[in-house]
Amino acid sequence: MPIRQVATTPFADQRPGTSGLRKKVPVFQQPHYVENFLQSILDVVGDRLRGATLVIGGDGRYLNRQVAETAIRMAAAAGAGRILVGQGGLLSTPAASALIRASGAIGGIVLSASHNPGGPDGDFGIKFNTANGGPAPEEVTEAIHRRAAALTEYRIAEEAAPDIDAIGDTRLLEATVSVIDPVAGHAALMETLVDFPAIAGMFARGFRMRFDAMSAVTGPYAKAIIEGRLGAPAGTVVNATPLPDFGGHHPDPNPVHAADLMAEMMGDAPPDFGAASDGDGDRNMIVAPGMFVTPSDSLAILAAHAHRAPGYAQGLAGVARSMPTSRAVDRVAKRLGIPCYETPTGWKFFANLLDSSRITLCGEESAGTGSNHVREKDGLWAVLVWLNIIAATGRRADAIVRDHWAEFGRDYYSRHDYEEVDSDAAKALMAALRAKLPTLPGQSFAGLTVAAADDFAYADPVDGSVTPAQGVRILFAEDARAVFRLSGTGTVGATLRVYLERFEPDAARHALPVQDVLAPVIAAARAIAGIEAHTGRAEPSIIT
Repeated sequence: MPIRQVATTPFADQRPGTSGLRKKVPVFQQPHYVENFLQSILDVVGDRLRGATLVIGGDGRYLNRQVAETAIRMAAAAGAGRILVGQGGLLSTPAASALIRASGAIGGIVLSASHNPGGPDGDFGIKFNTANGGPAPEEVTEAIHRRAAALTEYRIAEEAAPDIDAIGDTRLLEATVSVIDPVAGHAALMETLVDFPAIAGMFARGFRMRFDAMSAVTGPYAKAIIEGRLGAPAGTVVNATPLPDFGGHHPDPNPVHAADLMAEMMGDAPPDFGAASDGDGDRNMIVAPGMFVTPSDSLAILAAHAHRAPGYAQGLAGVARSMPTSRAVDRVAKRLGIPCYETPTGWKFFANLLDSSRITLCGEESAGTGSNHVREKDGLWAVLVWLNIIAATGRRADAIVRDHWAEFGRDYYSRHDYEEVDSDAAKALMAALRAKLPTLPGQSFAGLTVAAADDFAYADPVDGSVTPAQGVRILFAEDARAVFRLSGTGTVGATLRVYLERFEPDAARHALPVQDVLAPVIAAARAIAGIEAHTGRAEPSIIT
């Protein structure tokens, strides 16, 4: 028989979240676990898959190759007409999104746990992106979960998957399996959006940069574009080879995990520009000489200068930010006279706005930025647009940031993460916080007065859907905010994220230490939420 039917029983924990199903590697290594979840995806796609194109690829972490090969065999058994897979099973998340859109695929199976650690004891993930290139909306992920809960068998081609290291076409059952260069198409797309000749000229004149790929999937893309097409010196891109354990890196581009990059950029003779990306290539970190650029400021600066890049020369239709992201981009949108939408965290909420042409740029405070060229974050895209801005203005990155503050004011901003908190304790904290919201306005904490407090709910302007309970917002009369939410991207316990913000219009006060300026907001947030009492944590795990 060319197709093997395998009896199975459901797993109780296969409910995908906003970024698919993420678990520890040993969970995915259980017999039938991967196959069950993949079959649930394929069953939900159903007859639409027959004769259609499906994209498969991932970030190269531990298990990536094996699961990619399994997905190929199961997609062929489900009747796919063409299966596009990145060479070696590699595709960055933004490249997968772009490929889905360019190929007219029915969707894609993306193998990644994004910025989470890799290796045999690390994390793995599987998610389904729909035909627009974006993460599956909630109705689809819920359908996948329902199917997974009732699954009694899966189907897989008896024949082994083709050699995914060899570019070219192979037949498997009735499917054509096309192994493609994972980089070339996305590099060509970038060239339509960003002024490559201007950036190449800047490198030719001696511009120096360090890009840390963190031993993750962006390495080959950055090498091909930054060192290849743009002519940056060899060695500009470091940690460029994707490794199953990310070389021991925690592939989350922030000042803590990209410590070597930070040390170089804060040193006595830093390069002109520094950047990093994460495990699957959808996040970015921007570092100017002597200055970490917050993702919130980066989004605002990209919006203010987007017209300098060829792909956005006609201006922006609008912008959007996740609710916890600072209000810096709101100020830019107001100046430009364009809409600014505030959405819940999760890229799928931007998809409707992008698909309806309401916005051109969007971003989240967790280092994700993107535009209408894909339906995912795109870390390398953000870095290239920054390079375009530097080339067009002739200003160093730190000067661009200071110029922006002088024009729009500075939103001092920080995120405090309390990682691996006991899940019940974290939920109790949020429940108690929500219960006291009606009583908070008018009260003072650490010298700040609460002007308003709510539990953010999002009404989608495109389809009218309402998404409640997306995070608690505390707004202070002193033009400051504290936001509380639990993250759904980890695999152990809960992560309490506290977002802290205070606006400062006075340019004379734009060089103060961030945590000093935010000290009253931090104190007020801790007092209002009772963080230490609920979690036993006197200090956050990570401050960014």
